[in-house]
Amino acid sequence: MRLDRLLSSQPHLNRKKVRQLLLEGRVQVDNATITDGLYNISQFNRVELNGDVLQLGKPARYFMLHKPAGVVSATEHPEHRTVLDLLDEPDKHDLHLAGRLDLNTSGLLIITNDGQWSRRLTEPRSRLGKVYRVDTEQPITQEYADVFAQGLYFAYEDLTTLPAELEILSSHQALLTLHEGRYHQVKRMFGHFQNKVIGLHRLSMGAIQLDPSLAPGQYRSLTAAEIASC
Repeated sequence: MRLDRLLSSQPHLNRKKVRQLLLEGRVQVDNATITDGLYNISQFNRVELNGDVLQLGKPARYFMLHKPAGVVSATEHPEHRTVLDLLDEPDKHDLHLAGRLDLNTSGLLIITNDGQWSRRLTEPRSRLGKVYRVDTEQPITQEYADVFAQGLYFAYEDLTTLPAELEILSSHQALLTLHEGRYHQVKRMFGHFQNKVIGLHRLSMGAIQLDPSLAPGQYRSLTAAEIASC
């Protein structure tokens, strides 16, 4: 939101008065005097006028969770335990998920209350690489890597997937790097070869890697460097 719009929403202020207050240096955002009404603020900024608090500002919160299989990537669910149930945090229902994982998929899940930041992490235009460890029922061959690198046509959406990188680790296990997030994409890609995915684990999103010290169900706050990477 623009700063002048927040100020103009106050019942005793109009646009002319807002411009005057800004020019007089009577408005502070996070303890810094701001004179530009076009200055963008968010719910996390503290805004003061003549020393009176107009917006207290919420603390931005960022967590990585090692999601276990069998837990729903949702804030609430009538039947299953959700990822929010794993968090011991105040006001946790103010949080949302930055990208989801299927019920039986495990690994890195990002949870935050910063919508602008999470959009940068997950929007298709960002094309941040997401790395998955994939276990399959049948052997994986070099043909898979060649086809995935070209992109696969999905008839239901009438689109071709972005090129993906496959690193074969063993006969039945590989690392797959995606730059988008289509519905059941990994399973559908391997399904092209009639090969069932029997294990799926997300290792990273962009520069943020799942902390190997986190057991399934455990979480921690993101570091400043991890937050700044997106």
